[in-house]
Amino acid sequence: MTFDVLLTEDAQRDLEEIDDHITATDSQAAADHVLDNIEKVFLSLAELPARGSHPKELLQLGIREYREVFFKPYRIIYRIQATSVYVYLIADGRREMQTLLSRRLLGA
Repeated sequence: MTFDVLLTEDAQRDLEEIDDHITATDSQAAADHVLDNIEKVFLSLAELPARGSHPKELLQLGIREYREVFFKPYRIIYRIQATSVYVYLIADGRREMQTLLSRRLLGA
C-alpha cells in the first residue's frame, strides 16, 4: 500500500525558512542540496511510514501518535492517518525542541 505524503502549511513554511537561512549563510546550491534530501526523506514515507521513531520529547508526555525521521540535523515530524502521512514540522534538531513541539503540535 502506498500512502499520500502531505505537508501542512507550517511544514511548507519550515522548508522556506530553511532555504532562506542556508542561502543567506552559505549558497543556493547548498540550500538546494539540503532541501532535495529532506524531500527525499519525507517522500520515502509513502512506502513505510511506520518506520519512524516516536519523538522522545512527546514520549515523555505519553504521546505516541507522532513519528519522526531524519536528514541530520533536520527532524521531520509526521503523523499517519488512514492512508495519508501528514508532515507537521521540519526543524533543525539542534533547536530547543520541547517548546517547538509543544507549540506546533499540542497548541501550547
